[in-house]
Amino acid sequence: MAYITAGDPSLEATEQLVPALAAAGVDFVELGVPFSDPLADGVVNQLGAQRALEAGATLRGVLDCISRIRAKTEVPLILYTYLNPLYIHGFDRFHEEAAAAGADGILILDLPPDELETNRELAGRHALKAIRLIAPTTPPARMERIAKTAEGFIYYVSREGVTGEQAQVADSIEAQLFEIKKHTDLPVAVGFGISTPEQASTVARRADAVVVGSAIVRRMGEHGKDPDFVRKIADFVRPMTEATHAAKR
Repeated sequence: MAYITAGDPSLEATEQLVPALAAAGVDFVELGVPFSDPLADGVVNQLGAQRALEAGATLRGVLDCISRIRAKTEVPLILYTYLNPLYIHGFDRFHEEAAAAGADGILILDLPPDELETNRELAGRHALKAIRLIAPTTPPARMERIAKTAEGFIYYVSREGVTGEQAQVADSIEAQLFEIKKHTDLPVAVGFGISTPEQASTVARRADAVVVGSAIVRRMGEHGKDPDFVRKIADFVRPMTEATHAAKR
Protein backbone atom coordinates (compact mmCIF):
# COMPACT_ATOMS: atom_id res chain seq x y z
CA MET A 1 0.00 0.00 0.00
CA ALA A 2 1.41 3.36 -1.06
CA TYR A 3 0.61 6.53 0.87
CA ILE A 4 0.48 9.86 -0.95
CA THR A 5 -0.97 13.22 0.04
CA ALA A 6 -3.89 14.10 -2.20
CA GLY A 7 -3.19 17.38 -3.94
CA ASP A 8 0.61 17.18 -3.69
CA PRO A 9 1.80 18.82 -5.90
CA SER A 10 -1.73 19.25 -7.33
CA LEU A 11 -4.98 17.34 -7.54
CA GLU A 12 -4.38 16.94 -11.27
CA ALA A 13 -1.07 15.21 -10.49
CA THR A 14 -2.81 12.96 -7.95
CA GLU A 15 -5.33 11.97 -10.61
CA GLN A 16 -2.48 10.85 -12.85
CA LEU A 17 -0.29 9.33 -10.14
CA VAL A 18 -2.77 6.89 -8.60
CA PRO A 19 -3.28 4.84 -11.82
CA ALA A 20 0.50 4.90 -12.38
CA LEU A 21 1.06 3.49 -8.89
CA ALA A 22 -1.45 0.74 -9.59
CA ALA A 23 0.38 -0.06 -12.84
CA ALA A 24 3.63 -0.20 -10.82
CA GLY A 25 2.18 -2.99 -8.69
CA VAL A 26 0.63 -1.13 -5.76
CA ASP A 27 -2.35 -3.09 -4.42
CA PHE A 28 -3.94 -0.30 -2.34
CA VAL A 29 -3.45 3.48 -2.36
CA GLU A 30 -3.74 5.45 0.85
CA LEU A 31 -4.77 9.02 0.09
CA GLY A 32 -3.95 11.57 2.76
CA VAL A 33 -6.53 14.33 3.14
CA PRO A 34 -4.51 17.57 3.54
CA PHE A 35 -4.90 19.06 7.00
CA SER A 36 -3.15 21.99 8.66
CA ASP A 37 -2.40 20.19 11.95
CA PRO A 38 -1.34 16.59 11.11
CA LEU A 39 -0.20 15.62 14.61
CA ALA A 40 0.57 11.95 13.82
CA ASP A 41 2.82 12.84 10.89
CA GLY A 42 6.52 13.56 10.76
CA VAL A 43 8.01 16.52 8.95
CA VAL A 44 8.02 14.86 5.50
CA ASN A 45 4.27 14.21 5.51
CA GLN A 46 3.59 17.56 7.18
CA LEU A 47 5.34 19.26 4.27
CA GLY A 48 3.33 17.16 1.82
CA ALA A 49 0.10 18.38 3.42
CA GLN A 50 1.37 21.95 3.40
CA ARG A 51 2.24 21.75 -0.30
CA ALA A 52 -1.22 20.39 -1.09
CA LEU A 53 -3.00 23.09 0.91
CA GLU A 54 -0.88 25.81 -0.68
CA ALA A 55 -1.78 24.39 -4.11
CA GLY A 56 -5.46 24.82 -3.26
CA ALA A 57 -6.48 21.29 -2.26
CA THR A 58 -9.74 21.08 -0.29
CA LEU A 59 -11.80 18.21 1.03
CA ARG A 60 -14.34 18.78 -1.72
CA GLY A 61 -11.55 18.83 -4.26
CA VAL A 62 -10.16 15.53 -2.96
CA LEU A 63 -13.57 13.85 -3.31
CA ASP A 64 -13.95 15.16 -6.87
CA CYS A 65 -10.44 13.91 -7.63
CA ILE A 66 -11.39 10.43 -6.40
CA SER A 67 -14.35 10.42 -8.79
CA ARG A 68 -12.01 11.17 -11.69
CA ILE A 69 -9.52 8.53 -10.53
CA ARG A 70 -12.30 5.96 -10.53
CA ALA A 71 -12.75 6.47 -14.26
CA LYS A 72 -9.15 5.30 -14.73
CA THR A 73 -8.51 2.54 -12.19
CA GLU A 74 -10.27 0.29 -9.71
CA VAL A 75 -7.34 0.14 -7.27
CA PRO A 76 -8.75 0.29 -3.70
CA LEU A 77 -8.51 3.75 -2.12
CA ILE A 78 -8.13 4.25 1.62
CA LEU A 79 -8.58 7.78 2.96
CA TYR A 80 -6.11 8.78 5.67
CA THR A 81 -7.46 11.75 7.58
CA TYR A 82 -8.01 13.57 10.84
CA LEU A 83 -11.43 14.08 12.40
CA ASN A 84 -11.57 17.89 12.23
CA PRO A 85 -12.09 18.27 8.45
CA LEU A 86 -14.73 15.52 8.48
CA TYR A 87 -16.57 16.97 11.45
CA ILE A 88 -16.74 20.40 9.83
CA HIS A 89 -17.92 18.90 6.53
CA GLY A 90 -20.47 16.71 8.33
CA PHE A 91 -19.42 13.26 9.50
CA ASP A 92 -22.25 11.26 7.88
CA ARG A 93 -22.28 13.48 4.82
CA PHE A 94 -18.56 12.96 4.29
CA HIS A 95 -18.85 9.17 4.46
CA GLU A 96 -21.74 9.17 2.01
CA GLU A 97 -19.99 11.46 -0.46
CA ALA A 98 -16.63 9.68 -0.20
CA ALA A 99 -18.24 6.30 -0.82
CA ALA A 100 -20.22 7.71 -3.75
CA ALA A 101 -17.00 9.14 -5.20
CA GLY A 102 -15.36 5.71 -5.08
CA ALA A 103 -13.36 5.52 -1.85
CA ASP A 104 -13.29 2.11 -0.18
CA GLY A 105 -12.09 2.69 3.38
CA ILE A 106 -11.10 5.31 5.90
CA LEU A 107 -8.47 5.61 8.60
CA ILE A 108 -9.16 8.46 11.02
CA LEU A 109 -5.95 9.10 12.93
CA ASP A 110 -7.41 10.83 15.97
CA LEU A 111 -10.68 8.93 16.48
CA PRO A 112 -10.14 6.12 19.03
CA PRO A 113 -12.92 3.55 19.60
CA ASP A 114 -13.67 5.14 22.99
CA GLU A 115 -14.88 8.29 21.26
CA LEU A 116 -17.12 6.30 18.95
CA GLU A 117 -18.84 4.83 21.98
CA THR A 118 -19.43 8.18 23.68
CA ASN A 119 -20.41 10.28 20.65
CA ARG A 120 -23.64 9.08 19.11
CA GLU A 121 -23.18 11.12 15.92
CA LEU A 122 -19.95 9.24 15.17
CA ALA A 123 -21.15 5.73 15.94
CA GLY A 124 -23.37 5.00 12.92
CA ARG A 125 -22.53 2.44 10.28
CA HIS A 126 -21.11 3.80 7.06
CA ALA A 127 -20.33 2.52 3.57
CA LEU A 128 -16.58 3.09 3.99
CA LYS A 129 -14.67 0.34 5.77
CA ALA A 130 -13.30 1.63 9.08
CA ILE A 131 -9.57 0.86 9.30
CA ARG A 132 -8.19 0.85 12.86
CA LEU A 133 -4.70 1.54 14.20
CA ILE A 134 -2.79 -0.58 16.70
CA ALA A 135 0.53 0.66 18.08
CA PRO A 136 3.51 -1.06 19.75
CA THR A 137 2.29 0.32 23.08
CA THR A 138 -1.27 -1.04 22.73
CA PRO A 139 -1.94 -3.62 25.50
CA PRO A 140 -3.66 -6.91 24.55
CA ALA A 141 -7.00 -5.98 26.14
CA ARG A 142 -7.15 -2.80 24.12
CA MET A 143 -6.06 -4.65 20.96
CA GLU A 144 -9.14 -6.80 21.33
CA ARG A 145 -11.36 -3.76 21.79
CA ILE A 146 -9.91 -2.01 18.73
CA ALA A 147 -10.10 -5.17 16.61
CA LYS A 148 -13.83 -5.52 17.32
CA THR A 149 -14.52 -2.19 15.62
CA ALA A 150 -12.17 -2.70 12.68
CA GLU A 151 -13.20 -3.43 9.11
CA GLY A 152 -11.13 -4.29 6.06
CA PHE A 153 -7.78 -4.61 7.81
CA ILE A 154 -5.78 -3.55 10.85
CA TYR A 155 -3.02 -0.97 10.40
CA TYR A 156 -0.15 -1.80 12.74
CA VAL A 157 2.14 1.14 13.48
CA SER A 158 5.50 -0.60 13.69
CA ARG A 159 7.17 1.92 15.96
CA GLU A 160 6.36 4.67 18.44
CA GLY A 161 6.24 8.29 17.33
CA VAL A 162 5.23 9.96 14.09
CA THR A 163 5.57 8.91 10.45
CA GLY A 164 9.00 8.96 8.85
CA GLU A 165 11.70 6.89 7.17
CA GLN A 166 13.86 4.61 9.34
CA ALA A 167 17.23 2.93 8.85
CA GLN A 168 15.84 -0.46 9.88
CA VAL A 169 12.53 -2.11 10.70
CA ALA A 170 11.54 -2.75 14.30
CA ASP A 171 12.58 -6.08 15.82
CA SER A 172 9.25 -6.44 17.62
CA ILE A 173 7.03 -6.70 14.53
CA GLU A 174 6.72 -10.49 14.47
CA ALA A 175 5.79 -10.77 18.16
CA GLN A 176 3.30 -7.93 17.90
CA LEU A 177 1.64 -9.41 14.82
CA PHE A 178 1.29 -12.73 16.64
CA GLU A 179 -0.48 -10.94 19.50
CA ILE A 180 -2.77 -8.96 17.17
CA LYS A 181 -3.78 -12.14 15.31
CA LYS A 182 -5.11 -13.54 18.57
CA HIS A 183 -7.86 -10.94 18.43
CA THR A 184 -8.84 -10.76 14.76
CA ASP A 185 -9.04 -12.66 11.50
CA LEU A 186 -8.56 -9.45 9.53
CA PRO A 187 -5.37 -8.90 7.53
CA VAL A 188 -2.73 -6.76 9.22
CA ALA A 189 -0.82 -4.09 7.30
CA VAL A 190 2.43 -2.77 8.75
CA GLY A 191 3.61 0.79 8.20
CA PHE A 192 5.59 3.73 9.61
CA GLY A 193 9.23 3.83 8.55
CA ILE A 194 9.42 1.35 5.65
CA SER A 195 11.39 2.98 2.86
CA THR A 196 13.48 0.45 0.87
CA PRO A 197 12.83 -2.76 -1.09
CA GLU A 198 14.85 -4.69 1.50
CA GLN A 199 12.72 -3.39 4.36
CA ALA A 200 9.53 -4.04 2.39
CA SER A 201 10.63 -7.63 1.77
CA THR A 202 11.48 -8.18 5.44
CA VAL A 203 8.09 -6.92 6.61
CA ALA A 204 6.18 -8.74 3.85
CA ARG A 205 7.47 -12.08 5.12
CA ARG A 206 5.69 -11.38 8.42
CA ALA A 207 2.72 -9.14 7.66
CA ASP A 208 -0.23 -9.38 5.28
CA ALA A 209 0.58 -6.01 3.73
CA VAL A 210 3.34 -3.40 3.69
CA VAL A 211 2.72 0.36 3.80
CA VAL A 212 5.23 2.81 2.33
CA GLY A 213 4.54 6.50 2.81
CA SER A 214 7.15 9.05 3.86
CA ALA A 215 9.76 7.74 1.40
CA ILE A 216 7.30 8.36 -1.44
CA VAL A 217 6.14 11.74 -0.14
CA ARG A 218 9.73 12.96 0.23
CA ARG A 219 10.39 12.23 -3.44
CA MET A 220 7.12 13.87 -4.39
CA GLY A 221 8.49 17.01 -2.79
CA GLU A 222 11.76 16.66 -4.68
CA HIS A 223 10.16 16.04 -8.09
CA GLY A 224 6.91 17.98 -7.77
CA LYS A 225 7.83 20.48 -10.49
CA ASP A 226 9.37 17.90 -12.81
CA PRO A 227 7.35 17.33 -16.02
CA ASP A 228 8.23 13.64 -15.61
CA PHE A 229 6.92 13.61 -12.02
CA VAL A 230 4.49 10.69 -12.34
CA ARG A 231 7.00 8.34 -14.01
CA LYS A 232 9.73 9.14 -11.49
CA ILE A 233 7.48 8.40 -8.51
CA ALA A 234 6.18 5.19 -10.08
CA ASP A 235 9.74 4.10 -10.88
CA PHE A 236 10.73 4.67 -7.24
CA VAL A 237 7.81 2.61 -5.94
CA ARG A 238 8.08 -0.30 -8.37
CA PRO A 239 11.11 -2.04 -6.74
CA MET A 240 9.28 -2.04 -3.41
CA THR A 241 6.14 -3.58 -4.88
CA GLU A 242 8.27 -6.20 -6.63
CA ALA A 243 10.13 -7.00 -3.41
CA THR A 244 6.85 -7.24 -1.48
CA HIS A 245 5.19 -9.54 -3.99
CA ALA A 246 8.30 -11.74 -4.27
CA ALA A 247 8.37 -12.18 -0.48
CA LYS A 248 4.70 -13.23 -0.47
CA ARG A 249 5.11 -15.96 -3.11
